[in-house]
Amino acid sequence: MGLLIYNTLTKNKEIFKPLTAGEISIYVCGPTVYDSCHIGHARSIVVFDVIVKYLKAVGYKVKYIRNFTDIDDKIIKRANELGISSKELAEKYIVEFHEDMDSLNVERASLEPKVTDNIDAIIGMIKCLINKEAAYEVGGDVFFAVESFKDYGRLSGRKLEDMEAGHRVTVNELKKNPFDFVLWKAAKPDEPFWESPWGDGRPGWHIECSAMGAKYLGETFDIHGGGKDLIFPHHENEIAQSEAASGKKFARYWVHNGFVNINQEKMSKSLGNFKTIKDVLKIYNSDVVRLFLLSNHYRSPIDFNNKQMDEAMSGIEKIYRTLQRIGKRAGLNTCRENNEFEKKGLFEKFVQCMDDDFNTAKGIGLLFEAVKKINRIMDTENKIDNTDNILSAYYYEISDICSILGICKDNPINYFNKKKNNSIVKKSVDVEKINAMVKARECARKEKNWGKADLIRKELEELNIKLEDGAEGTLWSFEDL
Repeated sequence: MGLLIYNTLTKNKEIFKPLTAGEISIYVCGPTVYDSCHIGHARSIVVFDVIVKYLKAVGYKVKYIRNFTDIDDKIIKRANELGISSKELAEKYIVEFHEDMDSLNVERASLEPKVTDNIDAIIGMIKCLINKEAAYEVGGDVFFAVESFKDYGRLSGRKLEDMEAGHRVTVNELKKNPFDFVLWKAAKPDEPFWESPWGDGRPGWHIECSAMGAKYLGETFDIHGGGKDLIFPHHENEIAQSEAASGKKFARYWVHNGFVNINQEKMSKSLGNFKTIKDVLKIYNSDVVRLFLLSNHYRSPIDFNNKQMDEAMSGIEKIYRTLQRIGKRAGLNTCRENNEFEKKGLFEKFVQCMDDDFNTAKGIGLLFEAVKKINRIMDTENKIDNTDNILSAYYYEISDICSILGICKDNPINYFNKKKNNSIVKKSVDVEKINAMVKARECARKEKNWGKADLIRKELEELNIKLEDGAEGTLWSFEDL
């Protein structure tokens, strides 16, 4: 059947058909850069990072735009509080955003346009809307006339007559309708501004993405994405102004990810449960964070708590441990020849999961089923014919799946060495002593001296050392990492 995508606009899963065969254009609303990014931002960015990685992996050429809103009321307010310019503040948090995303193994978008670099395009779209009588100017402000767009409310399912003024909708006596939204704001004292036909000022929030989407992807493009909180008013208003200006369909598929809660509560600074990406990465590595963020379907909410994160940590270790075992058993390295091993169908099944509205949760479940199966194969006493080739095929298919999920990129040996080194620094443990104890226990087991073997295990457990006995020998790691 091919790729199915749940389209927020139609409230249905639809067969995806790109505008241009073999090519996909995607626009995702990026951050307003006035503060550090939190784990909620991370979910949206990681979700769309995986979508792009997947589409590329199955052969599409992808043009991916993610913008920076670098001028905004919040930016101006924060900059004034810090006594710096809005530009300085925005640049600081753009740099920090890239550091966070690099830490999370997020690939850069094809283009990352800033609002302040696209003022001409924004002014051009506003002029077009005024000429088409879909917008009007009052005292240096320009507003979009929502009643001029008959389909207003189609994305969110809201009707004008039923709505009350909501988030970022300012009640203003100069508006023709209280739900008309601002396209251009007249300059206020000591605020950044640009020249325009309506006087000095700056863009409103919604017009920015419409103008940049049209400039970099065209008046109609394939996929527009973002968090569910953007459906109304931001994306609703984007549709209205874009389609009023061009007379064409704006985005063909609308994709929205669910929220991240903290211990079943909405994340909020006032509740003291606000989790920045930097803070989370101090405790959990990027593999763990990404696996957690992808463990639920992207449209469902996800709850950040210690239990979920510990499960993700355990899962990452299972994958690395399995890859390490296969490597030792089959003598693999990270290089391979194309078609060197007959595939086992694991990647094909993963593709089926992803083709069902990018179902990473189902794909991850499939991955762990394979991990369990592979370990059973390696644990069996009766060696199966062609076992090494079977294991090699699984190794590379697991690696391909992990590449799309953006996890387990490291060589397993390097991963566990880093883990041990980090633990040794924290615990001042003598690694040579541990290796000697593990070897002594292995010898005791071979000699069937179970009492001695059990005694050594208990001594290691007191050092928080976890042992895993397998056909290839005993592997050890720290229990609390």
